[in-house]
Parts: sequence; structure tokens; C-alpha cells
Amino acid sequence: MKKMIQVVGLACAMLFSAGMAQADAQHPKIGFSIDDLRVERWTRDRDYFTQAAEQLGAKVYVQSADASEQRQIAQIENLISRGVDVLVIVPYNATVLNNAIREAKKAKIKVVSYDRLILGADIDAYISFDNKAVGEMQAQSLVQARPKGNYYLLGGAPTDNNAKILREGQLAVLQPLIDKGDIKVVGKQWVKDWSASEAMSIVENALTANGNKIDAVVASNDGTAGGAVQALAAQKLAGKVVVSGQDADLAAVRRVIAGTQTMTVYKPLKQIASSAAKLAVQLVRGEKPTYNSQLDNGFKKVDSLLLKPILLNKSNVDVLVKDGFYTQAQLAGK
Repeated sequence: MKKMIQVVGLACAMLFSAGMAQADAQHPKIGFSIDDLRVERWTRDRDYFTQAAEQLGAKVYVQSADASEQRQIAQIENLISRGVDVLVIVPYNATVLNNAIREAKKAKIKVVSYDRLILGADIDAYISFDNKAVGEMQAQSLVQARPKGNYYLLGGAPTDNNAKILREGQLAVLQPLIDKGDIKVVGKQWVKDWSASEAMSIVENALTANGNKIDAVVASNDGTAGGAVQALAAQKLAGKVVVSGQDADLAAVRRVIAGTQTMTVYKPLKQIASSAAKLAVQLVRGEKPTYNSQLDNGFKKVDSLLLKPILLNKSNVDVLVKDGFYTQAQLAGK
């Protein structure tokens, strides 16, 4: 009789835990760890992601590391202890999350790397835009405007793997012209934390070192482009030197319209955020997401979904209004 009660009790416990697992799958808990919500771009990702996840029945817990690797590690550990089902991480430093992710995997938590590839760790999936294509777009736009001359390469944060992929794309376009002697790289530097003020100071020094003889600044994002344009403006060179960017930040799009920045790259954030929310929920529910690539992160070949970026210049900025990304009044600075 006692054995019978134990068996019935065990069966009930199993049914209860199965029901709990099912409830989790129906209403997954997602931990969204973001590099730095002080940056305009990430607040948009957060809002689009949360909205899409909630429509799928998920609950999202958002943390911002404010550009601190220690804070991000502590926040990921906190999300693990809160019992999330899946972690979606925009890494501040792509190389320091191995232990935190090992803890997540031990707790049977799925891990998605968002926009930047986490290196050397056992992650389940990666979603981003094709960053090599972004780098190619940046360089190609500047080459079309200045096929010859002195180029300065303003890289992104050395802690961000995307910065290196962007550089690969840029050099795929520039290297043949460098080899030919049409383009001379008069300097290059990575910009800590993608800081606009640091980019400004780097470009100020580059202008001084080259007697203002710089024809193009290959800036890897809109923040660094903004710093470069400020340095150029101080020498009355804004609009004369071609400058690239990416992210379609509002200030950058206004610079593109004004002619002080040559181009930016629009990455439809609603698309990546809602695709990431869907991917995270599918992983928790044991469904098979659709991938279109695999990228080696040094630990494994990671199933990846790479989305298509859109080159923006003065001729097609209205795409942003059509997409509801900005209003016409915002672009006009009203």
C-alpha cells in the first residue's frame, strides 16, 4: 500500500513538473542583457524586442551593463538565479562571458547572442545583420565619392567582435585600391567603447599629423562618425572630407541630409528584435528556428541568422519615414 502511495505520489509529481515545464514553454522568461542602454540604438532594440516577445506570451527581464563587463557578468548571473528560460545577450566584451554562459548551460538555459557574436562560449544561436556587408557598403560609398586620396580608418571598440568584421568588409573593398596606390591609409585606430569624444580626439590628432590632408574617414558607426565630423568642422573641412557610418542614428541621418556625413547603414531594428524574440521563444519551446549561416566563435560553429542591411545616403533617407523609424519632422530637426 505504502509503495502504491509512493508511486502515485511520484506520478503526480512528474505530472506537476511536466505541467510546470509546459507553462514555462507557453510563457517563457527571457533575460535580455544589453551592453549599454545609454546608447540610442539599444533602447529601440529593447522596446521592439519586449513588444514582440510579449506578443508571443513571454516575459522579458531587461538589464543594462552600462559598458561594464563586470556589471554584465553580475547581471547575467542574476538573471540565471531568477530562473529565466533563455538569455539574449548583447555582449559588452565578447570574450569574457565564458564562465557565466557555462553556468547558464548547467541550469539548462538557452543562450542567444544578439547583434554581436559572443566568442569562445557554448551559445545556442546568433542573430545579427551581415556586418561584413556593412563594412563593404561603408568603404564602397566613400570610394565612389573619393576614388583616390588619403584615407583614415576609424575602427569600433576593440572589445566588440563586430568592429573586426566591419574592418574585414572595409578592407575587402579598399585593399585592391591600396595595393594599386590609389588610396593611401594615413592612419588607423580603434575607438574605445565606440566613444564619439574619443573619435573626435583621434581625428583631431590625425588631421594635425597629416597637415589636414585627409580625404576620407572610414568611421565604423554613427557615434564615431559624429566625433570625426566635429573634428573636421573645427578645421572647416566638414562636408569636404567623406565620412561613413552605420545605425541610422537621428543625428547621423541629419548629417547625411546636411552633407557632412556621406552615408549611414540602416539596420531595421524592428526586424532583428522581433526575429530575436521569436528565435528565443522557439528555442525554449523546442521548435527549430530558421538559420541561414554558421559562424565559428572559437568554441563551435554557431547557428546564425544574418539579416540584410540597407545603405542610406541623401537620395533614399525617406526609407526611414516609410518604415516609421523617424517622422519627417524629426529628420528636419523640428
